[in-house]
Amino acid sequence: MKVKELMIRDVRTCFAEDDLNRAAQIMWESDCGVVPVVDAAGIVKGMITDRDICMAAYTKGRPLGAIHVRNAMAKDISSCSPEDTLESALSMMKKVRVRRLPVTERNGRLIGILSMNDLARETWREIEAGDRNAITADLAGTLSAICERRTAAGAARKEVKSSSALVSAGA
Repeated sequence: MKVKELMIRDVRTCFAEDDLNRAAQIMWESDCGVVPVVDAAGIVKGMITDRDICMAAYTKGRPLGAIHVRNAMAKDISSCSPEDTLESALSMMKKVRVRRLPVTERNGRLIGILSMNDLARETWREIEAGDRNAITADLAGTLSAICERRTAAGAARKEVKSSSALVSAGA
């Protein structure tokens, strides 16, 4: 299956010059947790999440209306093409540890967004139809990689679990 078959096409966007209040408003009105940041030509320049907004407000100690989107957005963006397979999109999500990918034309112009939610719903439809294919395992593996803790404490817990497993196995 291709990305274009599952992607959301009606995506609200904002500009880097907008304030965080505007980005939050878009999220509230659209019931979403991410907004692509584009330029006047619709080229993706970044992504901003609800978490980005919260952390910027907290760390800068200023109201949302006093902080520009450009100061909180992620600028290093990976994207996919509408012609990519779902498996390749999942692989990209897993590699860069994101829950959503902008779908772009070759020139970088936004035409949609693909989310883990879209993939989970499709996987469930396939399971209900009795069609369990590789995307189910890919989805679980991708979600696991995305949710892995990035902190030193998380890495230490993971190492302790691995050491415990070796001891239990008699290694």
